[in-house]
Amino acid sequence: MEISASIQNSLNSHSVTVATNGAEKQLQIAPRETGYGSSVNGGEMLLLALATCYCNDIYREAAKRNINVESVEVTSFANFGNPGEPGGNFRYEVRVASNASKAEIEELVRHTDQVAEIHNTLRKGVDVDLIHYQNP
Repeated sequence: MEISASIQNSLNSHSVTVATNGAEKQLQIAPRETGYGSSVNGGEMLLLALATCYCNDIYREAAKRNINVESVEVTSFANFGNPGEPGGNFRYEVRVASNASKAEIEELVRHTDQVAEIHNTLRKGVDVDLIHYQNP
């Protein structure tokens, strides 16, 4: 599976496209008040990726166990310092509403923590390579 995200930005114009295996979706994110850049920063998007991944994976893993999940609430947190410094102290909390037993939900939550792909990507640490630069 190949996943991509792209941004096209100019004065007062901000277009965001994400795709999985070529299936594109547009996201509505406003430009900054200055007109240039995104009103949502990369740290916020990274934490949204963590929350989204975990939320989707709870439903996926619950279905494998025939557990009915009524709702999921995930909040991710991290700390960022000066420009150029990596973030740290990544953590998250989750609430799962279900008619399953407390023990079943606790096991589901812990298991999902171990298989959530975005979480495991950050835990592993990966290289990020600039592959092309073009000045039109």
